[in-house]
Amino acid sequence: MREEKKPEKLAKGYEPTQVEKTWYQFWLDKNYFAAEEKSSKPSYCIVIPPPNVTGVLHMGHALNNTLQDILVRFKRMQGFNVLWLPGMDHAGIATQLVVERQLAKEGVKRETLGREKFVEKVWEWKEKSGGMILDQQKRLGISVDWKRSRFTLDEGLSKAVKKVFVDLYNEGLIYRGNRLVNWCPRCQTAVSDLEVKHIETKGSLWHIKYGDLIVATTRPETMLGDTAVAVNPNDERYKKYVGQQIKLPLMGREIPIIADNFVDKTFGSGVVKITPAHDFNDYEMAKRHNLPMISIFDSKGVVNDAGGIYKGLKNSDARKKIIEDLTNLGLIVKEEPHSLSVGRCDRCDSNIEPMLSDQWFVKIKSLADPAIKVVEEKKIKFFPENWEKNYLEWMYNINDWCISRQLWWGHRIPAWYCSDCKKVTVSIDAPSKCSCGGNLEQDKDVLDTWFSSALWPFSTLGWPEKTASLKTFYPTSTLVTSFDIIFFWVARMIMMGLHFMKEIPFSTVYIHALLRDERGQKMSKSKGNIVDPLDLVNDYGTDSLRFTLASLVGAGRDIKFSEDRLDGYRNFINKIWNATRFALNAFQNVKLATKVDEADSTLPDRYIVHQLKVTVDEVTRALEEYRFTDAATSLYKFTWNEFCDWYLELSKPVLYGTDENRKSQSGYIFMETLNHIVRLLHPFTPFITEEIYHLLPNHGESIMIQPYPKADDPFLKLGSEKASKEIELLKEVVTSIRNIRGENRISPAIKLTVRIVSEDKKILEVLQHNNPFVLALARLDKTIYATDLGDTKKCAVNLISMGSSRVNVIIALEGLVDFQEEIRRIQKEIERNKKDLDLTNGKLKSENFMKNAPPEIVAQEKERISQLTDKASQLRLSLDRLN
Repeated sequence: MREEKKPEKLAKGYEPTQVEKTWYQFWLDKNYFAAEEKSSKPSYCIVIPPPNVTGVLHMGHALNNTLQDILVRFKRMQGFNVLWLPGMDHAGIATQLVVERQLAKEGVKRETLGREKFVEKVWEWKEKSGGMILDQQKRLGISVDWKRSRFTLDEGLSKAVKKVFVDLYNEGLIYRGNRLVNWCPRCQTAVSDLEVKHIETKGSLWHIKYGDLIVATTRPETMLGDTAVAVNPNDERYKKYVGQQIKLPLMGREIPIIADNFVDKTFGSGVVKITPAHDFNDYEMAKRHNLPMISIFDSKGVVNDAGGIYKGLKNSDARKKIIEDLTNLGLIVKEEPHSLSVGRCDRCDSNIEPMLSDQWFVKIKSLADPAIKVVEEKKIKFFPENWEKNYLEWMYNINDWCISRQLWWGHRIPAWYCSDCKKVTVSIDAPSKCSCGGNLEQDKDVLDTWFSSALWPFSTLGWPEKTASLKTFYPTSTLVTSFDIIFFWVARMIMMGLHFMKEIPFSTVYIHALLRDERGQKMSKSKGNIVDPLDLVNDYGTDSLRFTLASLVGAGRDIKFSEDRLDGYRNFINKIWNATRFALNAFQNVKLATKVDEADSTLPDRYIVHQLKVTVDEVTRALEEYRFTDAATSLYKFTWNEFCDWYLELSKPVLYGTDENRKSQSGYIFMETLNHIVRLLHPFTPFITEEIYHLLPNHGESIMIQPYPKADDPFLKLGSEKASKEIELLKEVVTSIRNIRGENRISPAIKLTVRIVSEDKKILEVLQHNNPFVLALARLDKTIYATDLGDTKKCAVNLISMGSSRVNVIIALEGLVDFQEEIRRIQKEIERNKKDLDLTNGKLKSENFMKNAPPEIVAQEKERISQLTDKASQLRLSLDRLN
């Protein structure tokens, strides 16, 4: 633990760098992050979404890790036996590409090394460079049980993967078949939908003569594999052609004309070519109509034997040659610009080619049905709830899952082929011989990375062994992830958990938004808008970043991130620090009371404790309901506005007074309130709260192991709703007086006489009883309380609504304001405001602006209209008062 600091030696501003290093190591040394195998405490478990072994910390990780850490620190303080289990994913394609590129720099190819040597190289790279993100995660202060860290290729998880594959195969739920998959010609493997990014591209739509019909297509090169032409059955133009044969240009073979409702009558000519082996929609249509499927490209995207005279051409070259030949034959009617979505490999950016391929698949329907039921029955809840609908819609229409990848890095498929009898042997342990005595060769493919990730909630806890961890922590409690992997990871974990554990893998799925830049654009290297969270940590401190992220997460799909927000929350962190410095200095020579009864407390004391109790209740309820932004907002408002501003100011008469007994009692309230504040804030801002906690009187070993505040804490009974309402009235009056000063540019140094008028005598009694606070906070010379409004000429008048009652705050401006000069100033400001308003309105009325301006800019201009309109009203009101 750090050496105790004396109040007078505290830095004027919070210095996070050294604080963060010291306390994180302190937590590790004390083993505070560790979960208990067996405990009388209730269990709470989160398994971290495993980052790729190739990954480095990005803003998405920062957000995801922050939210999980808030939950686990909160639950730990609430008395739960908390396990937050870390780990990494082997990231098959991404890792193989990284190592291949490194070898290429040395002039070495993967194929030259051979499979065994190459995999050794990948393991070497993993030990040296892989897992960089784990050290970076520590900078965020995350409290995971590092000793339990798992890797999807470690021995235990590999055993689990093999068992799941073999069991599903033996149950008839895994099969090998020739089906259409996403194929990357560069990576030379099938890829999942998640690994395909769709890019809007400017292309062409070619209209080509197929006999008497004109076919519209964006990919003329695939016509070599056409096995039909299709029209909509309700399209009167083409009904007479349905059932006829038509000659395929360039290839010369006869293909049928079919009718299918999938065909869009309004697209192009209303006639489309069907290439089942190279288009997913065509593939489904071919199955409905029993059409043949002809693959025309090899694995590298080169035309194969089925392409006739175009054999040997790359697909892009084949397109050029085919268009040239069609043009020479007079078969191209027209070419027109057309925007289309092109699938590209997320790893290497090559164009994805749908291809027929022999792959391993999981029959998904029988696994999906129970996973649908548990969500429909609310056994698993989504937060926000709207994601439940997205999950169910996808699950209702789920397709079989392609689980094989043509890679060398990953879980090798536990299937062996006999060279003699051609039998397939699927086994956890490698068989030495086939049952017929023939030699066996293992399948060269590996499993999709998501296959092992789907087992994450139970394989990481020791399954298939019946471990104590599995018994204590499965099912886990909460999953925190982003919406883009609901279908690829969340759904599959639910299916596998139900099938193999016979229980749901988690009870709650919290889906957070995606971080974008301040204009709402996706962060990417090409746009140059990537934000490195470690740079932000270095510049602003971890706590500022964490609190900013928690305050922004909301319930939407996107978060617009701006460093300006970080400035504001760094100020918040410093505000807490400075309030602590003030308190420690103010009370350093005061022997604090150990308890204060209501009779000995001041009005401000009872007010702040009541507000604290309200905040405890709001924050706890918000965190239980995964409303991180609401919790952060409540903490911010209470800490900054109520405690650091109003309560601190209201306490100064006692702090600077001579009544030592009152000072002792007030010091107790102040320090206890501050103690509650740092405990409330700890899950959000762990470092500064640990630092401040150790500066407070009567601190324990660590704030991490202190109880989270509860609304029924004995200290909070001191709070009074009545006192809080009285202070709210005082605040309204003081704020009103301050506003009048500001609007009329009256110096704070001038002590004013203020008339406070209300027909509600109870309100006047409260204000008169607490008049010393009004005089001090508003810097007044005198207050006059009355029930009659009286003469308000040449006065500034502010009306305050307090429920059904009204309070008028009146200040005579004679002698304080040069009326003529002030009138001229306001009139000029009204003119400037009108010009700004006209200019902004002109923009929004401009068709050109509305057409070309990004949506976020349009929204900003609309907001500016609202602000300028409000300002115009305020200026006119000020002018009326002076006139």
